[in-house]
Amino acid sequence: MRVVLAGFGPFPGAPFNPSAVLVEALSRRRRPALAGVTLNAHVFATTYAAVDQDLPKLFAQKPDIVLMFGLAVRSRQMRIETRARNAVSVLRPDASRYRPIRNVISPGGPPALRGRAPFARLLAALRQGAAPGRLSRDAGRYVCNYAYWRALRASRGGRPLVQFVHIPPAGTAAPPRRPKRRQMSFAAVTRGAENLLIALLAASRR
Repeated sequence: MRVVLAGFGPFPGAPFNPSAVLVEALSRRRRPALAGVTLNAHVFATTYAAVDQDLPKLFAQKPDIVLMFGLAVRSRQMRIETRARNAVSVLRPDASRYRPIRNVISPGGPPALRGRAPFARLLAALRQGAAPGRLSRDAGRYVCNYAYWRALRASRGGRPLVQFVHIPPAGTAAPPRRPKRRQMSFAAVTRGAENLLIALLAASRR
């Protein structure tokens, strides 16, 4: 089986993006559950143009799974995104300082696209690894949501299986905005991400 693990680079307000480090770390994991699985890591520049340019190349690899991670600066837990919104911010610039000129991704398209992953099973796998997490119906209106939308649109018949997960600032990635609240460690994020990957592999093999 082939898996694409995708993260993102820095963007305005986040000079360090732990999702880039996370996918590189995951691609090097060696466990019996990952035997026979090819893991390819990719880091998008956090720009709309990079998603449009790179995503078709990743799909050309004919992966079975595309698992993407992005940074949610204000979150304190991992968020399993269940849908991508047909929405984009015209106020917030991407890493190239580009701002979209309209507030929808696909004019005339549906308001949202729902993922096909077994979300309840993913949440159980996440919590099994003692990683705090929840299901989310709102992936935002930034490049992460845009990438999720484009990936879901590009999948045909549920193949590849596409999933997007937002992770919190981890370790030294960014200072917590509320110092009294405990910050999730990068090790915990990595364990949770690995459990999600294994759960997706099990679902894809059925």
